[in-house]
Amino acid sequence: MSFVRVCALSELETDTPKRVEVDGTPVSVVRTEGEVFAINDICSHANVSLSEGEVEDCAIECWLHGSSFDLRTGKPSGLPATRPVPVYPVQIQGDDVLVSVTQES
Repeated sequence: MSFVRVCALSELETDTPKRVEVDGTPVSVVRTEGEVFAINDICSHANVSLSEGEVEDCAIECWLHGSSFDLRTGKPSGLPATRPVPVYPVQIQGDDVLVSVTQES
């Protein structure tokens, strides 16, 4: 697994998604409930940026149609989305937030 620094931990406001790119993959990084999560930034239903949505109860809501995705699993919790979005491992090293979008072989 290859981790890439995406931002400083101090740059992340609680419950405010931050859009970054990791090896060409759009990722939404979210600090909530004392943890940092990384989820693919593209809604599986409407191909829009999830980082423009709101965060509540460890889920991110798509601003366009209201589907919410669990930040831990990527699974949608309501229609119209029916497919999950990928989630990615996060490491914190000092003030650095690192994300890996590569799969282990």
